Amino acid sequence: MIALAIACVVLSSVILAAVFWPLLRGVSAVPDQEQADLAVYRDQLKELDRDIARGLLAPQEAAAARLEIQRRILASPRGSATVATVANAAANPRAAIALAVVVLAGSGGLYARLGAPALPDQPAAARIVPPSSDQKPPHVSMESAAAGLQAKLRDDPRNADLWLLYARTSAELRRWPAAIDAYQHVMALEPDQADIITAYAEMLVMSSDGMVTPAAREAFIKTVQLDPKEHVARFYLALADLQAGEPKLAIEAWMKLAGDAEDGSELRAEIVRRIADTAKMAGIPAPVPPPPAPAAPKPPTPAAGGPDAAAMAAAANMTPEQRQAMIGGMVAQLAAKLEANPADTEGWLKLGRAYLVMNDPDKSADAFDRAAKLKPTDTAIPMQEIQAIMETRTENAPVPQRAIALLRRIETLDPKNPEALWLLGVAAAQNMRPDEALTYWNRVLVLLAPASPDRKTVQDAIESVKPK
Repeated sequence: MIALAIACVVLSSVILAAVFWPLLRGVSAVPDQEQADLAVYRDQLKELDRDIARGLLAPQEAAAARLEIQRRILASPRGSATVATVANAAANPRAAIALAVVVLAGSGGLYARLGAPALPDQPAAARIVPPSSDQKPPHVSMESAAAGLQAKLRDDPRNADLWLLYARTSAELRRWPAAIDAYQHVMALEPDQADIITAYAEMLVMSSDGMVTPAAREAFIKTVQLDPKEHVARFYLALADLQAGEPKLAIEAWMKLAGDAEDGSELRAEIVRRIADTAKMAGIPAPVPPPPAPAAPKPPTPAAGGPDAAAMAAAANMTPEQRQAMIGGMVAQLAAKLEANPADTEGWLKLGRAYLVMNDPDKSADAFDRAAKLKPTDTAIPMQEIQAIMETRTENAPVPQRAIALLRRIETLDPKNPEALWLLGVAAAQNMRPDEALTYWNRVLVLLAPASPDRKTVQDAIESVKPK
């Protein structure tokens, strides 16, 4: 206890010495505020030059900003000395000692009255509160989720849903290159999806510090060609016009988009702000935005369109069996809707993926087959059907005839599809046709890059069927 008191006195003395030192030696001169302001203005000019070099400011904005900084520099008094002509304050050791005594005596008196100096210390083990049994486990971090998705994609690289989830996770982590790569995989597996192309282009913009690059602009144009009402793509195309030095074109595009945006939406508020700022920068009167579009209809009830937020929250507390039953009901609703509207290609694809998740590969293959008939030239759809068919196949079992028929169709549409050629070679080797297998696998080898990790697998397969 005595040792603690001595330690407290020593620490208090050190702190008080630092606090009251100015009273013991006097106050030194301080730098002039005007000189500090000039240094800040010079730094602002350098930062402005950097923004101009990176293309983040339009010429009109840059000129206005430079003029304002120069005006402030001229308004600041020049020629002042670096150090203010303020006389040093005289030292006052008596005041410092008196204040130190008051602080020490006051703090000691307060502790004697309010504290408990005689209370023994409590061991650290007794101060640690053990976690309660009902304490929830910590949430999985986004980094862990991304790592888990990467591992799954190594085993299932043609799963578009996994690639899409990985792309969105990487975007949340602001890992733009990873998100861009993932969206490219999704587009390869499911081409001509406007929302996917838009998300990919937006990642290109994010990776370029907000600049709409030529590649991003091309992707946004493709999105609008697929869906002329796609708001996000139209917004960025207008931004590209502004960045290209065409503020009037940007305002015109944003005016059209403002008329399609809903009243009270964040998009419309941002468009109105952009129109006003761009008009001010261009030195033209800001046009009055057109009236907003009527509000979108309310989403369908759970019975017609799936679970609402309350149902999703309740699902989190279900047992696995109950949750599986709920998912089965949703899939059944989707199947019923597709029977009433069989021309919905995207719906059949979603149903096929849903059946695959539910471990019902036969129904999954049938759903993909319905989608393939609606888009007969799209080779990605029969490849998904083949994936579902192969789910029922045990290791080293023959490739099913249904899959072989689909593979031959893909070969006709795309003679350079390496996955189809590989599986056709596997089927030929299983049916004791080594020459045919060699032909297919040599075609695969020509298509693979020299550094591809699949080359060794193909080369080993070729060696296995060569005549000894």
